[in-house]
Amino acid sequence: MATIGAFGVIFDADGRVLLCHRTDRDLWNLPGGTMESGEVPWMTVIREVEEEVGVQVVVEQWSSISFKPQNDDLVFTYICRVVGGALRTSAEADEIAYFPVDAIPENTSPRQVERIRHAARDRATCVVNVQSPTTETTIARAFGAQTATADWPRV
Repeated sequence: MATIGAFGVIFDADGRVLLCHRTDRDLWNLPGGTMESGEVPWMTVIREVEEEVGVQVVVEQWSSISFKPQNDDLVFTYICRVVGGALRTSAEADEIAYFPVDAIPENTSPRQVERIRHAARDRATCVVNVQSPTTETTIARAFGAQTATADWPRV
């Protein structure tokens, strides 16, 4: 079933990124989640950030959109700024911390790391990509090439 998700990249004054550790898996990720009926993606990220980590944010910039063809999912990523509230854990996040972009925990999804690095590197550009390791591997094999993780393309 197709879903639409939205995640917030939130930097502190030192350029560190806010991550939350999931309670259901040993993974760090950006705060965010699935869009609910009647929402638009930027409303989703505002709601999800407050639910997961306790702060209110405003959306400053659309950073990326990723299409996951294996599920027909869309993932929107926004650069957000904290405007209120206080960081706190939740039922979805048992730890919350700011990390330097070059020292993100190893147990962070590689796709989330790509989104973070793009936002840190180029806050003025939105990128669009297709997120599909299966498709990338199939295409590479068809052309006799090896697969590798590539930097985000600019659109």
